Amino acid sequence: MHTAALRSGEKPDYVRLTIILLAVLNVLLHLITSYNLEYHRDELLYFSLGRHPAFGYATVPPLTGWMALIAKTLFGNSLFAVRIFPALGSALMVFLVAGIAKELGGSGYSRILAATGIFISIIGLRTFLMFQPVYLDLIFWTLSFYLLIKFINTRSGKYLILFGLFAGVALLNKYLIGLLFGLIFIIAPFTPHRSVFRNRNLWYGILAGFLVFLPNLVWQAVHHFPVVNHLAELERTQLVHVSRLAFLREQLFMPGFASFLTVGGIIYLLIAREAVKFRFLALVALSVILVLMLLHGKNYYTQGIFPMLMAAGAVSWEKTLRRRWQKLLFILLLVLLTIPVIPIGVPVYRTVKLVAYFEKLRTRYGMDFVTRFEDNSIHSLPQDYADMLGWEELTAITARAWDTVQNKKAAFIYGENYGQAGAITVIGQKYGLPEAVCFSESFRYWIPRSFDPDITTMIYINDEPGDDVKSLFRKISVAGRISNTDAREYGTTVYVCQDPVESFNKFWSMRIKELY
Repeated sequence: MHTAALRSGEKPDYVRLTIILLAVLNVLLHLITSYNLEYHRDELLYFSLGRHPAFGYATVPPLTGWMALIAKTLFGNSLFAVRIFPALGSALMVFLVAGIAKELGGSGYSRILAATGIFISIIGLRTFLMFQPVYLDLIFWTLSFYLLIKFINTRSGKYLILFGLFAGVALLNKYLIGLLFGLIFIIAPFTPHRSVFRNRNLWYGILAGFLVFLPNLVWQAVHHFPVVNHLAELERTQLVHVSRLAFLREQLFMPGFASFLTVGGIIYLLIAREAVKFRFLALVALSVILVLMLLHGKNYYTQGIFPMLMAAGAVSWEKTLRRRWQKLLFILLLVLLTIPVIPIGVPVYRTVKLVAYFEKLRTRYGMDFVTRFEDNSIHSLPQDYADMLGWEELTAITARAWDTVQNKKAAFIYGENYGQAGAITVIGQKYGLPEAVCFSESFRYWIPRSFDPDITTMIYINDEPGDDVKSLFRKISVAGRISNTDAREYGTTVYVCQDPVESFNKFWSMRIKELY
């Protein structure tokens, strides 16, 4: 690298080109590796939501569904369509983190180091692999920190307005970021920045953000706040398994070797004299970790604080490493240490090699936590990867079963969970399959209340038929089942249910009354 650029950052073109290169490589890495596995369960749900744009859904705000609609309109239902927006988001993150490093007082080296940090971090790799609210959430957390820092540096009211406006947009993507805004408003009055509450631009921004978020708030009220039921179910079925000790330990693991930056960033913001005006950012970050630990939050819920800490850490390391060879060696060391753990972040191998890789991590290094599912059970692959297998096979089996149905007007396809229904709805497009019917997730909002003509055949997807299904149909046959033992849906079966003993509409109306 050019000596002057590393010493003083006075080569903006050189620095800019390096950051652009990192951004491009980030996009390419995510796009290329995404083809080693299939659609993720949640991606199938969100692209199904894109077929039904609304101001809200059962478990997520509306922005994800709107983005899915845009992606589907532009690129169809292909894997490329599903993965392109997150991949492009990974490039944006590189620029954002480098920008924060600059605003925190860093020169060219710290900007490059910060950009490298987000590129090699496990959270940066995994988050931008899949089409979920999480990738936009990470961008909005980072953007919020960036706007706050810009305001601190310039005192320009436009950054407060933008902060409030983007807060409203961020809440349309994921409600979790509300924790960040709440903690900022709780902590700021006890810092030298308390005068911001007398700035009318802050309240203009809050008003703008509220107006942006208002349609979803109205939707939640009209639908009796399903988000409350979702949070209660999440607490009952998933968060109850979260260990607070494991949660804290994994705060160091999630950034990967970029933890050298995040830990350095916390220390720098807390004790460095030149960082005193940014000290409250460290207090906010630590408060996020503390609150989510007490609430038994999932480990990745905290990831929004890490890009800002990486940027702060990059500035700290720039001040610590005095010689050019030290700076070069530090970046090289971070990259070389990361290469062996890249498969944890993105699937650089196909299934067989991934299984062997994670088996080695468990048996040789005792890293069983990387393949621990949300119910605390250990498997051959991380849950995200296991959720990206079996869907193509399931849809192909269902398509063959559907082809055997003579009167398709008197038939429908039922999926027991949203992943199954999403696979039929999204992947099934290439087979000419109809949209699946499902009581899970937001599918319940557009479920048919009756069928005309009455149903004579149901393609039923589940582990096994329930007693109600067995008693309703005279003939039930197996069309096939998912055979991939590494898939989370391994064993899920497609049944062809025919010749109901009574009116299916009568059974269906009773079923709907029970659920609603």
